[in-house]
Amino acid sequence: MKYINKADKDKACKIHMKKVGPGRRRTALLAVLLAVASVFSGCGNLKYEMDYQSAAKVSSFNVTVGQTNDSAKPFASDLCVVTGNLMDSETVDISKAKAAVLFDLNDKEVLYAQNPHERLYPASITKVMTALVALKNGSPDQMLTATNAVKITESGAQLCGLKAGDTMTLNQALHILLMYSANDAANLIAENIGGSVEHFVEMMNEEAKSLGATNTNFANAHGLTDENHYTTCYDLYLIFNEAIKYETFSEIIQTTSYQTTYYDGNGKAKEVSYTSTNRFIKGDVQAPSNINVIGGKTGTTSAAGHCLILMSRDTGGAPYISVILGADTNDDLYEQMTDLLDEINK
Repeated sequence: MKYINKADKDKACKIHMKKVGPGRRRTALLAVLLAVASVFSGCGNLKYEMDYQSAAKVSSFNVTVGQTNDSAKPFASDLCVVTGNLMDSETVDISKAKAAVLFDLNDKEVLYAQNPHERLYPASITKVMTALVALKNGSPDQMLTATNAVKITESGAQLCGLKAGDTMTLNQALHILLMYSANDAANLIAENIGGSVEHFVEMMNEEAKSLGATNTNFANAHGLTDENHYTTCYDLYLIFNEAIKYETFSEIIQTTSYQTTYYDGNGKAKEVSYTSTNRFIKGDVQAPSNINVIGGKTGTTSAAGHCLILMSRDTGGAPYISVILGADTNDDLYEQMTDLLDEINK
């Protein structure tokens, strides 16, 4: 039969389907479905790995039946990705540290990578995640009250001297946490935001996984040594990259000095002042020419060595994140970080 136009063709098809009866119609429909299935499963052995979610805009179900024009966004589309070492030993000497990375955030380019995925102790750089989880789940003006959880007895631990009953805002606590690196301030934040220190640590680990920091596990909110508390240079980049999206965090990490007043359980005022532990921010160490260090976080324990994460910009304002973990001495840390930042100029 020769069809003159689409209308005649459709009419003829309807007449034919009536003639073949319901049984044959089901057989014909099954044949069509099998043919469609073969297109997606047999031809070229195409395979879709996305979860089966019939209600999702993008899923294996909707791709197969052609119900959506949306496309899946790759998880790391806005991130720098590094699979291994990328080093130039002739221009950068990081031999006195365990790991280091330098990332160009605008171009998503890896400028340097030494052991980027090696699990190491992060010391107080942990507090970047503490601040991130606190800002994500609390507000800067939220009032915090200290309990006995702030009592830390480990020898050499950096403390601001909090006592049970002391009160301050989250904003005050974050300044003390990030600038002075007080470990008791970390537990103050953790208990008040998480309900308990233990639950807050669970929140930290959940956040790490959501950011793709899969080589990270936190055992506490402050970074004091624990064999089950570890991360990597790359994971710290992921965490820091998320934290700098919060204005409060970004403001604090570039603050040189801070004065504030909080209150004890009897309402007595306690006046305190702190300076940044970051030698670039304090002006004790100069960044390479054409590089402006915006801010960052330090970390030091006997097990972790000397650690530093920084946010910097070049003369055009382009942002960079750099991390060094496990430097032998504090002087070595800043000398190596200066060499690493100089890579931005090349």
